Amino acid sequence: MIEIKKLTKIFNKGKRNEVIAVDNAKFSVNNGEIFGLLGPNGAGKTTTLRIIATILKPTLGTVNVDGFDIIEEANKVRKNIGFLTGETKLYDRLTVKETFTYFGRLYNIDEAELDKRVEELIMMFELNEARNKRISDLSDGMKQKVSLGRTIIHNPKNLILDEPLTGLDILARREVTNFIKSVKKQGTCIIFSTHVMSEAEELCDRIAIIN
Repeated sequence: MIEIKKLTKIFNKGKRNEVIAVDNAKFSVNNGEIFGLLGPNGAGKTTTLRIIATILKPTLGTVNVDGFDIIEEANKVRKNIGFLTGETKLYDRLTVKETFTYFGRLYNIDEAELDKRVEELIMMFELNEARNKRISDLSDGMKQKVSLGRTIIHNPKNLILDEPLTGLDILARREVTNFIKSVKKQGTCIIFSTHVMSEAEELCDRIAIIN
């Protein structure tokens, strides 16, 4: 479960070019729920998600992920979340299998368990024929599936998905959508950011609008 209270982020605070990026946001997301965060580009969606993911520190307010505070217990928060954003790039020179293995090692997953997990993800995302292909040789849809696999390599209980369907063709979009629905059924807590109303209507149980 993710709980946000009075969340505020001010860039360049006290200076002439001060920007209030997030202003007193408050919402909670339950396990087994897809919570839509809607708003136009520049509204503060990505800033909010980066704070939850411990990439940015808030100016004011609190965020708890499964009871862990993002400031005081940041490492525990990171173990319990998977964060996918369009700015999270993959390494072009690595293969699909090498990518999953690399990120798994960053989470200190035991090597025997990691080998098993990598195979599970390759099968889950139908990447068997591409397992030894470099990321640079994959289509955008295939890259997004690898990005999703990297995001859940450590079996996180909470997923933060920042516009995960942007730029995908119809088939890739369907596969990613089905994946999101499947992890919801497993009790995962999901924040789904978008500015496309049809995506929110199809996937989300509840929504919040940020403007």
